[in-house]
Amino acid sequence: MSGDVQHAIARPGDAGLEPADDRIETYASQAGRLAAAVGADIVVGHSLGANVALEMAAAHDFSGPLILISPSFSRKDESIAPRVLDKLSRVFGHVPYSLVLKLIGGMIKGSVPENRQAALAAEFRKNDPRSVRRLTRTVLRYYDSHGNLAPRLCDSGSPAWVVFGEKDDVKLQSEERRQLEACPQVTLVTIDGTGHFSLNTHPERIAQLMLDAFSAVRGHA
Repeated sequence: MSGDVQHAIARPGDAGLEPADDRIETYASQAGRLAAAVGADIVVGHSLGANVALEMAAAHDFSGPLILISPSFSRKDESIAPRVLDKLSRVFGHVPYSLVLKLIGGMIKGSVPENRQAALAAEFRKNDPRSVRRLTRTVLRYYDSHGNLAPRLCDSGSPAWVVFGEKDDVKLQSEERRQLEACPQVTLVTIDGTGHFSLNTHPERIAQLMLDAFSAVRGHA
């Protein structure tokens, strides 16, 4: 958010965009440069985008408040689907990803508002299964290289709202939760009655968190 203007970006590799380098560190550096260019006061990221935002703070590519919606702090936090797909792809290549992308409409049914289901499924289906396979493996290696990202967020010093849906299939390990709860600048938020797509199902709640973060920025200006 910059003043009253919000900037939404698609990560290279999403919605059919071709990634030149799909490392989380590279995404964070690119997003950090964009945040500086637009004068962003806060950064909001969902799922893998939340991990990119976390890495922006950890690498000091961005120092403002973060709203991290359903991030994974370790491989064990991640939804079972990408972990299983990664294992299957070692035998069957990109074929499991192709199948999932074909079936994605039914898979997200009930998880997103009905009037957005077709549009979101169409965006998912634009992805290249080979690129998704490569990105999944890269992301899992990133988790493994750090083991637990909770200390990395805490050590960044950035104020952060870490948001999960009550029925989210991305989970926090007990040690990660303990570390985040002990971190003074991190606030854990649970949104009742929703899953992984709280950004779509409860946009008003996310908007309020954005206003809270923006107020925090102005309060310390």
